[in-house]
Amino acid sequence: MTQIDQAVSIREGEELDSQAVDTFMKKAIPGLTGKPEIRQYPGGASNLTYQVDYGDHSYVLRRPPFGKIAKSAHDMLREAKVMQALKPVYRYVPDIIATCDDYEVLGCDFYVMERLKGVILRQDFPKGFELSEADTRKLCLSVIDKLVDLHRVDAKATGLDKLGKGEGYVQRQIGGWSDRFRKSHTADVGDFEAVMAWLKDNMPEDIAQVVIHNDFRFDNVVLNPDNPFEVIGVLDWEMATIGDPLMDLGNSLAYWIEADDEEPFQMLRRQPTHRPGMLTRKQVVEYYMEKSGFQVSSFDFYEIYGLFRLAVIIQQIYYRYYHGQTQDKRFAVFGHAANYLEKRCQRLIAESAL
Repeated sequence: MTQIDQAVSIREGEELDSQAVDTFMKKAIPGLTGKPEIRQYPGGASNLTYQVDYGDHSYVLRRPPFGKIAKSAHDMLREAKVMQALKPVYRYVPDIIATCDDYEVLGCDFYVMERLKGVILRQDFPKGFELSEADTRKLCLSVIDKLVDLHRVDAKATGLDKLGKGEGYVQRQIGGWSDRFRKSHTADVGDFEAVMAWLKDNMPEDIAQVVIHNDFRFDNVVLNPDNPFEVIGVLDWEMATIGDPLMDLGNSLAYWIEADDEEPFQMLRRQPTHRPGMLTRKQVVEYYMEKSGFQVSSFDFYEIYGLFRLAVIIQQIYYRYYHGQTQDKRFAVFGHAANYLEKRCQRLIAESAL
């Protein structure tokens, strides 16, 4: 059997108060005994995810990052509510077990959910996980299908339609992400002004209003360890909302790095989309359009938007590192990554027919 995804040692400075966790868990889940073993999942650069074990009973705790964060960001209780509403109609959402809004416990809002024991594909295939080119393609299509399925969910039936602000999603995203970039800019990173101006000048009308994930990637998908083509979970619903499905796809493709992409882009790869059998970005768009029924004459705007949005996310994290609000050494090179993404956006703009 392929190795099931496991948490590892907790990063320095991101430890939890184990006694506080224990008290909360035993109150929320009657029957727990013993002391918790707490470890941390290595992936992710935003919210922090921990595995909390009591013998054979295993749970996942999600909390915001330490340090100063944007007021509207990392709303853990919102994420939990979205998951609870979506679970009845989109079975890949993990069950929420408990939420906490008492800052006396861990100094922040957090929630506990079931742990889905499966395979998560991060930068490379895990040990023991080997697929032929044909099977890799089959897996790839299965994962994309789950994004299509999400975009088919009846938002009104879940009550999630209240998350949306109606028409103008594209416009709000360009304005919002531009504002976030300017507020998190550091002197060693380009200003992205030309990119932001192009996006503002080329905004299309919303193509639809659907439930979107906003961070749909392989490393947020859990696979059945006995059947890698079966998705058993989709994780990280922090940014889920009602919005344009093609903007959601553009977000996903910002992480979709191919085998022949240039070296600086390869340095950003965090999922195995370079493997033989994986679709190219162009093929993903074509497959998604065919399955979803949505159509546009050009995907350029959405691709460039996705890269810009990724750059803003990276820059917001780098801002915290730059100002000493986090000591996580992974973030030291994020300024270079943001600079590369600006150049990539500028090149795609120059090549676009829009």
